[in-house]
Amino acid sequence: MAETSIEWTDATWNPVAGCTILTAGCTNCYAMRMAARLDAMGTKKYRGLTRKSGKRAVWTGKIRLDENALNIPHSWSRPRKVFVNSMSDLFHDDVPMDFIAKVWSVMKQTPHHTYQILTKRPERMAEVLAAAPFEVLPNVWLGTSIEDGRVLHRLDAIRRVPTVIRFVSLEPLIGSVASGDLTGIHWAIVGGESGPRAREMKPIWVDEIEAMCRRSGTAFFFKQWGGKNKKAAGRTLNGRTYDEMPAVIA
Repeated sequence: MAETSIEWTDATWNPVAGCTILTAGCTNCYAMRMAARLDAMGTKKYRGLTRKSGKRAVWTGKIRLDENALNIPHSWSRPRKVFVNSMSDLFHDDVPMDFIAKVWSVMKQTPHHTYQILTKRPERMAEVLAAAPFEVLPNVWLGTSIEDGRVLHRLDAIRRVPTVIRFVSLEPLIGSVASGDLTGIHWAIVGGESGPRAREMKPIWVDEIEAMCRRSGTAFFFKQWGGKNKKAAGRTLNGRTYDEMPAVIA
């Protein structure tokens, strides 16, 4: 576990490490840079998970399951919002269903925490969670990442996933998603790409999403403008910050 500066959560928990580049949103993935840094520092969990491609680190496609990390949430007494697998994708094709079930069991046993799971593979998420022994847990929010209009099909897939809170992370936002439909989506997080190779996020794309959220009743969270210096760019939109969270119905 690590405390985190991610604005919409409190901590990260990584029982899985490693991933595979899937679509354009993965190109400058911060987790690839972080994994390479951890490998260079001698952290065994991240050894060999990235390789050099030009001047940047990219995923090798290797996945590492961390059984020792599974029980970490049991040690936290204070309730937290927990981003599950910030350094991977729990629904990557190479993560076995029985390991996902172990993660599910831990989340069920620790209902004082709220778990937030993002995937770029919502089709597999829907397929896996349709099977036993998975059940809808009131403390588990499920979402998908969308970077531009080319992957809007993920919205249809995430709508098939049974969950109390269904959300979408539109980060890094590298294109308009105005043709999408947020019906059935409880929460939308929007953010520009950050880092040395950050791609531009146009303000009109953000305004389009806010308007979509108002039409669908989706909570709108504006995370950052991003860029090479994300702190300097800030997270103010049209003169204010947007930290809306989804309403949880008990």
